[in-house]
Amino acid sequence: MRVEVLTSLYPGSSRPFEGIFAERRWLGMSARGHGVAVVQPLPITPGPFRASWREIAGMARQEMRGPIEVLRPRYLHLPGRARYNARAFARKGASTILGRARPDVVVADYAWPAAAVAPLLQSHGIPLVVSGRGSDVLEVAGEAGLKEELAAYLGLASHWCAVSEDLLRAMDGLGGRLGRGHLVANGVDLETFRPGDRAQGRKRVGEALEGRLVVCCGHLIARKDPLLALEAFAAGAGPGDRMAFLGRGPLESALRERVAALGLAQRVRLVGEVKPVELAAWYAACNVLLLTSRREGRPNVVIEALACGRPVLATASGGTGELLQGCEERMLERGRDPEILGRKLGLLLESAPAADELRAMVEHLSWTASFEALERCLEEAVEGR
Repeated sequence: MRVEVLTSLYPGSSRPFEGIFAERRWLGMSARGHGVAVVQPLPITPGPFRASWREIAGMARQEMRGPIEVLRPRYLHLPGRARYNARAFARKGASTILGRARPDVVVADYAWPAAAVAPLLQSHGIPLVVSGRGSDVLEVAGEAGLKEELAAYLGLASHWCAVSEDLLRAMDGLGGRLGRGHLVANGVDLETFRPGDRAQGRKRVGEALEGRLVVCCGHLIARKDPLLALEAFAAGAGPGDRMAFLGRGPLESALRERVAALGLAQRVRLVGEVKPVELAAWYAACNVLLLTSRREGRPNVVIEALACGRPVLATASGGTGELLQGCEERMLERGRDPEILGRKLGLLLESAPAADELRAMVEHLSWTASFEALERCLEEAVEGR
């Protein structure tokens, strides 16, 4: 198949860690013999807003990422005008796609704003598959005015797919057509993410060998709620336990202030952004991965930690519980009370399931299985089924 991917999030030479799971998907599809190209329209903003968008605006207009050509045309983006911006994004994406050889199918990867291309492609008879990953559906569907917009675009799509059953149900409800959705879960590289020696992991990431380590991995943003993770650690960890936050974001200052207020500056480390190739060492080093998100699709960090044989304590959001079936009582918390989370964290630090049992929970989530599921979805769209 000839596949054109329209997306707002994809890695580039100047932003190599953005959208890495999307790139992993499409590199895999290319390796299976499909012709894949990516169109990523980028915003041009009016003068007063330009500084905050400078890094994005500096991305190359065209580059090759392995065998995949990535095109980045520009469109006018007006801050605070979500519906206008989605349509402007879609118009630029559609004109770029239609100016090239006709594809068999277009994939709107990250549903919003890419799904806004639906009416433009429908008028040209080109099938569209909308791919949902989490907040691109759930957050948008929670905003006044945008829910109806996204629902209308899904209603025009040939098919849609999602990384979790929870997200698939949400898209089915928005699109109003059961049977159009496919589960296309992200895979995990079981060679890279495998049980490793904790002492070696600690040395690689610069952590002391003694004591127990809790790791939180994700952007420091409200949706990930790192402050709740910190409060849970303060409530339930032992005096010799330590914590590391991997990621950056607007809550970094507030998190540092709260760490100091709790008297935990010697035990809590804000590491900053970590390269994907370094994550396996962090999983090996830790005793527990803690995830306190308010919304999720199906979090990759949970899959990776389990593949490395490390226990996870997570709040019940999106498809997270789908990954922890059979261990919900110990590793899933449906509320957001830091004291209760802290007690569960303390228990998990004291006694965790065996590494091979944890790894077995995700061994079926191979990238090959993910590619095969996506192929079935795209084939149905192309064939009009």
